[in-house]
This record gives sequence, structure tokens and C-alpha cells, in this order.
Amino acid sequence: MAELEDIRYLVGPGGALTGRLRVPGDKSISHRSIMLAALAEGETRISGFLEGADALATLAAFRRMGVEIEGPEAGRVRVRGVGLHGLEAPDAVLDMGNSGTSMRLLAGLLAGQRFATTLVGDASLTRRPMRRVTEPLARMGARIETSETGTAPLRITPVETLAGIDYALPVASAQIKSSLLLAGLFAEGETCVTEPAPTRDHTERMLSAFGYRLRRDGARVCLSGGGRLRGCELVVPADISSAAFFLVGASIAPGSDLLLEGVGINPTRIGVINILRAMGGDIELRDERMAGGEPVADIRVRHAPLHGIEIPRDQVPLAIDEFPALFIAAACAEGETRLGGAEELRVKESDRIQVMADGLATLGIEAEPLPDGIRIRGGALGSNLGRAPIQAHGDHRIAMSFAIAALRAAGPVEIHDCANVETSFPGFPRLAASAGLQIEEQQRA
Repeated sequence: MAELEDIRYLVGPGGALTGRLRVPGDKSISHRSIMLAALAEGETRISGFLEGADALATLAAFRRMGVEIEGPEAGRVRVRGVGLHGLEAPDAVLDMGNSGTSMRLLAGLLAGQRFATTLVGDASLTRRPMRRVTEPLARMGARIETSETGTAPLRITPVETLAGIDYALPVASAQIKSSLLLAGLFAEGETCVTEPAPTRDHTERMLSAFGYRLRRDGARVCLSGGGRLRGCELVVPADISSAAFFLVGASIAPGSDLLLEGVGINPTRIGVINILRAMGGDIELRDERMAGGEPVADIRVRHAPLHGIEIPRDQVPLAIDEFPALFIAAACAEGETRLGGAEELRVKESDRIQVMADGLATLGIEAEPLPDGIRIRGGALGSNLGRAPIQAHGDHRIAMSFAIAALRAAGPVEIHDCANVETSFPGFPRLAASAGLQIEEQQRA
């Protein structure tokens, strides 16, 4: 099997995106579906589960803790829950691979268990900051040891009890919020989290779907420990973060007309739609409906001339994972686009501000990194063939964003270090090619 860094994309220039397709299931919801189903009493049946490496890492972790899980098979998973206190000590460390969501959420969930665990990850995950989660968990009484630099591995030592806290998030982060709420399931008293800006609320929605009582008051959500989760039927919608590449691609490529089926349109996740529409995008929501407690719709997107904008700060938390793709839209727009208030992008799988700026510069686009964002002046995209290839730095969203950029490039675009695309979007080259992208996946011998 080839090493991760050996996979590259070679994408031909031009073309349009047409037809209808369904992107894989939502990664955030897939993670949470396994976690809460494992802690529930009774059986949970999940459909639409994302069979990517990140979500599979979560699934494998709960199998190692004694949870009986059938599947996944064609996105279907059956979980026989063990209840809040039924997990067993794993016989080895739990490897989260590239998944920051798995590690941060499990830190909270495992802080209240009666056994010790150690969470590890790949080289990329081991560079990502974890104290933003472990420090508020410590206020609840958790004992979690990090490296000297505040990164993984996380060594979790059992404690007699956790205590609920009232915590105001210093930054808008759904992962920190969710980690604290999951710890709150095992804490004495009430755990409350207040957000400085809205973030994805999949954890709260799913807790409610499993019958757990929460109290919401504006930006504040609270729950009391000691309740019960009950198994249920869950449908995972198509991932809007994965759809984002096609929303941008069809917007920038003349002649495009694409229908994306069954996409989650959770109000805390639709920043990419709001921002593209503000730039002049032609995006239509059809057949809006509910599935598994989440709003979904079919999305039709057609080519439209885009213009640069000052991205509203209230949209930043709603589009934090989609900004690499949105930077490609900005590069193809008329005029300047400016983003601020997005320092979170510097501590994702890569420093997405710097890595995207470097890649855009390789294609001849003026992109100025800022401490908390970026300034991009739209123009004609060149080609990097024959020059230094674009480096994805093992970041799946960087790789897919520059693949989509080839729709407007002057020549072929070559992207290296793309293997981690499988963590969030298995089969991306095949699905993108079916819609019209001239993409070839290559492995070095």
C-alpha cells in the first residue's frame, strides 16, 4: 500500500459541473451518531453513515471499548448501546488517526469513565492544540495529561466524580462545546456552555433525538448529569462541507448546472451558501425537509459571475470548514475578498490561511495572509504544471479545493499529499469526475 504522501491529483483545466449527485454523509453527525448510540440503552440504527477514515476511527474506538457494532455496510450501521456506564477499558491506546473531532469529543466523554485511556493520532493530529478542551474539562475535575506543548497524546485518568460547570467559550468552537456537554452527561449537577457566536448544534440536536433533556436560552445550553439516552433511528444527511466543493465549482465554471441531493442545511452550517449568495452565486434550495432531526434539501447551483466581498464576521463560525473552497471562489471573483475573525483556520489540519495563500500564489493569485484571515484579489488562474506543485500538506480540504480550482485554471493543476481526502470524502475523484471534473488520482511507486 502506498504511503499517504504518495497520492497526488492531476486535474485538467476547464470544463463544467453538471447532472445530479449525492456527496457522502455528514462527518460531524456520523461521529456523534456512534458516540451517543454507544452510550444509549437499546439498539440504534443509523443510515447514511460516512465510511471515511475519520468516522471509522470513532467507530473502531467504541468497538475496542466493548460496544457491539454491525457495519458499516452501504452507510448502514447497527449499534447495541451499553448505557452511560457500560463502556469497558480498551486493551490498548485509542488511535484517532487524523480526526480532531474524535479526539476532542472523546476527551470529554471519557473523562467521566471509571477506567484510564490514552488517545493518540497521526502526525497532523498530534500537532493540533488540545488544551482548549482539556483546560475547561479540568475545571470539571477531569484529569487529562497532554504533551508539554498541549498536544496529543491525551492520557485520561479516572476520577471519583466530575462536577458541572458554567463555562463561557473564549472562542466559538462546536468541538469544545460538545466535549463539555458530553462530559456533563457524567457530572454531578448542571453543565452550561455559552457561545460567543453560534456554532454547529449537532450534539444538542442528537442528544434530544436520543431523549436527553437540554435547556436552551439563546447562546447558552445546559444539561444535567445522570440522565438516560434511548436508542433510536438516525438518518445522516449528505455533508454540506463536502457539498461545498461542488457549490463553489459549479459557481465558478461557465456552463455548470448541478443538483446536490439530500444535503444537510442546519442553520449553524450554511455559511457557505450565505457567503456564495452574497458574492452573487445562483443557489436554490429545493424540497426542504427534516431527516433524523436535521433539516435537509436538494441544492441546485448554476454558474454565476461572482464579486469580491467583505465576509461578514457572523458568518465565520457557520463556514469555518468551508473557507478553503470559498477562497477558490474569491480567487475567481471580480475584485477583492477579505476575511477576518477566522484565526481558528490556523490550527486546523494545516494552517489553512497560509497554505491556501501559498497555493493561490502558485496559480498567480494575489493572496495576503492576515493574522486572523486573508485578503484575496480575484483574477485569472494560471497553471502550476512545470512549476512547483501545490502542496496540500496532508489536509483533505486543501487538496479538494485546488482540484476544483482547475475548472478555471489556464492549464493542468498538480496537487501533492492528497491521501487524507479519504478521511472525509471517500471516492472524491470518482464522484467529481462523474460531474465533469477532469481529475486523475496518481500514486508514486
